[in-house]
Amino acid sequence: MKVVVLTGAGISAESGIRTFRDSNGLWEGHSVDQVATRIGFGRDPGLVNRFYNQRRQQLGVVQPNAAHRALGELENALADDFLLITQNVDDLHERAGSVRLIHMHGELLNKRCIWCSFVSPCAGDISPEDVCGKCSREMGMRPDVVWFGETPYGLDRIQAAVTECDLFVAIGTSGLVEPASRLATKAKVYGARLVEINAADTARSAEFDECLRGPASQVVPQWVDGVLGGLRSS
Repeated sequence: MKVVVLTGAGISAESGIRTFRDSNGLWEGHSVDQVATRIGFGRDPGLVNRFYNQRRQQLGVVQPNAAHRALGELENALADDFLLITQNVDDLHERAGSVRLIHMHGELLNKRCIWCSFVSPCAGDISPEDVCGKCSREMGMRPDVVWFGETPYGLDRIQAAVTECDLFVAIGTSGLVEPASRLATKAKVYGARLVEINAADTARSAEFDECLRGPASQVVPQWVDGVLGGLRSS
């Protein structure tokens, strides 16, 4: 059985990762245009980097929860028949043992140069004065996070996995952000069974064959136990 899992902000929120987006659409008091677009970065790179520096600092005080760990156990059992796709830019999945993983929206713990596109690890803060380790230019270091209008990472690999999987599971995601929102539909067209695990119904819930409701840290381990039990008995 080939399984593809898509995770969103809901799974990390239970570890204390703030979503940063308020009900009025502002991110910590800033508009999306200010902190999540190339134009916003061009206008004020200092502001943008400070915003993401705060998010990066938060990673030092949070830990993976039971849902992250359960997905690590499922991957361990399924090996190459498992792929985890996350919209989250934190490293909680990795810390819980996930290896077969695609960060389609990038990673906070990487930085990228706007001049030469060189990507390198980033554990600390980024400032406009930072120099690229490859091209040596200043004023160009930004978080390696996919902003609005940019192309997510790993799309070819993601599309291939979605068309080949037997089971597609969406966990803690609203189903509103494209292209991630279309993955479940594509998986179903190719014959996969769809499972949604979320705290509440979403705009895409009607498309799923099974919807499980409740906190991810409780529901995901229970669901994984059921899958692993089925594998052992087959």
